[in-house]
Amino acid sequence: MSLFQRIFLLNATVLCAATALLLLGPVTVSTPVVLTEALILTAGLVAMLVANAALLRVGLAPLQRLTRAMTTTDLLHPGRRPVVAGHGEVAELISTFNTMLDRLEAERAASSAVALSAQEDERHRIAQELHDEIGQTLTAVLLELKHVADQAPPPLRSQLRQVQETTRGSLDEIRRIARRLRPGVLEELGLTTALTALTHETTAHAGITVTRRFDQALPQLSNETELVLYRVAQESLTNVVRHAAAHRVSISLGADATGLHLRITDDGKGLGTAREGAGIRGMRERALLIGARLTLQQRPGNGTEVHLRVPAPQRSH
Repeated sequence: MSLFQRIFLLNATVLCAATALLLLGPVTVSTPVVLTEALILTAGLVAMLVANAALLRVGLAPLQRLTRAMTTTDLLHPGRRPVVAGHGEVAELISTFNTMLDRLEAERAASSAVALSAQEDERHRIAQELHDEIGQTLTAVLLELKHVADQAPPPLRSQLRQVQETTRGSLDEIRRIARRLRPGVLEELGLTTALTALTHETTAHAGITVTRRFDQALPQLSNETELVLYRVAQESLTNVVRHAAAHRVSISLGADATGLHLRITDDGKGLGTAREGAGIRGMRERALLIGARLTLQQRPGNGTEVHLRVPAPQRSH
């Protein structure tokens, strides 16, 4: 039965009942209207309106739930679906909406995978160019400066030494940028070593105390899962350095019966009322690629906790 038919039948039932009561009941209308007759008619009208409103609310309630679901749906929080309820066209509409969400989530996951893969390839290319071209050029400049400084007179030698130190600092910075763009240590030495190097770098450049706790017996992970874990930790530490005004950060990686857990907590100013930026949304998209769940919550007092849970560790091919 269609929505139109059900609404029409509901209203027709109420009106027919009211008409039957007027025709068959003892109620009559005088001229002028008597007070008791007016009270009876008013009570009948109120009863008819209440019954009609109640029946319509019951019939249209699934549409209201669907409207709330439409306004709160976020493709970065997949899996939430309104319950298929009602009859006829209403149930068909909710089912069609759920099917549309399934298709949108699948298309977003596919497009995000392509975009993130292209992003990693571009990072790899830029890091390679920084290391092979600019890095080698600066290394050659350092050698030439050393050679010139060794032959220069003492007054000029000190100035050349300063230029040499400045160039060496620039070379170190370029190498650090290249390591952040392409975590070669992740490919060569594994996840825990890469995370340890990342925390050392944060401690050295930001002056933040970082504590680590990594389980020794971690399950074997695929390269994609390890990269997502590393990038989430990297983005979290970057956000702490830029926005949190924190003094201490804790990072832990462990596994239990529910899956693999990566937690980054800090003692900074917390999330507050700020909206999620591109960095956090990027972390959510990366988590969705491996079926993981990312949550951010305000810690008691001050600070933020970032929790990435990978429910089913994947084995490398």
